[in-house]
Amino acid sequence: MGKYSSSNEAITLVLVGRTGNGKSATGNSILGRKAFVSKTRSSGVTSVCELQTTNMKDGPIVNVIDTPGLFAGTDSAGKEIVKCIDMAKDGIHAIILVYSVRTRFSEEEQATFLTLQALFGHKIVDYMIVIFTGGDELEYNEETLDDYLGRECPQPLKDILILCGNRKVLFDNRTQDKTKKLGQVQQLLNLVSMVISDNSGRPFTNELFIELKDKATMRDNQQKVIESLKGYSKEEISEIKRQMQQKYDEELNRITNMVHVIFYIF
Repeated sequence: MGKYSSSNEAITLVLVGRTGNGKSATGNSILGRKAFVSKTRSSGVTSVCELQTTNMKDGPIVNVIDTPGLFAGTDSAGKEIVKCIDMAKDGIHAIILVYSVRTRFSEEEQATFLTLQALFGHKIVDYMIVIFTGGDELEYNEETLDDYLGRECPQPLKDILILCGNRKVLFDNRTQDKTKKLGQVQQLLNLVSMVISDNSGRPFTNELFIELKDKATMRDNQQKVIESLKGYSKEEISEIKRQMQQKYDEELNRITNMVHVIFYIF
């Protein structure tokens, strides 16, 4: 991973996509272990954001955040986006858009992309990489990813790939071939390294990230001060902490409601 190979700095990747596209299985492939629950079923397995970490051999620490489908018929999408930002409060090094070659590109997937742009601004596309799952199916049909995109690529998907700098990789999350597993992950990490380099090593952040990080830091600092106070009983200190946490939660709810407004647009 180039300049990150000897660095202790962690890289944060966020998986985004429609329910059933294989986000959790892709996360497991990246991590090299079954960390996220991944099963074949009609409804999504992932209902909340979850973070798992791995230390790549001769490489960086990689944080992988798995997310539920943003338009999966749930009212908690805004809350989960805020939770995701809170998990990645130091910034996101790459957003991984997970699509599947087994299903046609949908309006929901286009809406997800547009929503990300609306929430985070057009700069977010500079941090996007596209993973297509279902590599085993293309292999069975003796097709390459470029063959598939040549016959099954609607204009909205073409536009997304262009905006993402054509950064794409094909994943087979079912393979037991260790060489193939390592190869596809390395292709992804090479693209992540390119994204990091193109963005001068700076992870993506915006006003939402900064606001959440500042409020969390303020809360933590205040709690440390309270713990060092003299002359207060444990019950009094506990009550002060509770009030502070309540205030922080109210701020999170305010930000969450603001994010919900974006979803109503779509």
